[in-house]
Amino acid sequence: MPSASVLTEAAIFGREHTTGRFLVETSDFAHEGGPRSDILWQAMVSDLELLACWRAGDQTAGSELFKRHFAGLYRFFVNKVDSEAEDLIQRTLMACVRYRDGLERVTSFKAYLFTVARNELYRHLRKRKPEGIDFTTDSVADLGPSPATLLGDRQRDRLLLGALRSLPVESQLLLELHYWEDLSTAELAAVLEVPHGTAKTRLRRAKQLLTEALRAGAEASPDDGIDRWIRSMRARLQLGESRP
Repeated sequence: MPSASVLTEAAIFGREHTTGRFLVETSDFAHEGGPRSDILWQAMVSDLELLACWRAGDQTAGSELFKRHFAGLYRFFVNKVDSEAEDLIQRTLMACVRYRDGLERVTSFKAYLFTVARNELYRHLRKRKPEGIDFTTDSVADLGPSPATLLGDRQRDRLLLGALRSLPVESQLLLELHYWEDLSTAELAAVLEVPHGTAKTRLRRAKQLLTEALRAGAEASPDDGIDRWIRSMRARLQLGESRP
């Protein structure tokens, strides 16, 4: 069965972009003296350059951008919306192409990408609670059942993922972006559209809330142990695989 990444890429770009021949098709990105070699092209073209080319109509650039960031977007959505993650990945990438304002001020593509992803997530979650939702107090666990896609192989990992889902959406988002996607506090501030100092304070508070949630679940751990534990989950997330 095709992986989630192949299915999503096919939905965005068409089946011809899912054959594994992408790097052979990079001659659209030429430089003085002729097309770049595959390896040189992949190393030299930045995410922002790829986005600019995709916006100009180059589907190959979009396919490369997808390949670079699918895993991060999947991690961002799957412990919050589960089966709807693939659709929200598509919406996020297409929104990056549609909304052109302000890109000249972007210094971190990852911060830009996850700002768009956050907006798509919030729009989606508001539909679940039309009477109103406060992302600083309401959790995804309040808005629906636990995901059918269980990302952790071990019971301890499932406890961590459940504890993350029990936090306010904003706190869950901060912790996962910081530990799983290596966003700095400056980048987190950009994603939340708040001052840098505010992002630092909210990240500290999110860590405290997670520690309390784990202790309430009888899974106590030293603070530095929790840091390592969250980071270690990144490598064990299983893209596109469901558990019984």
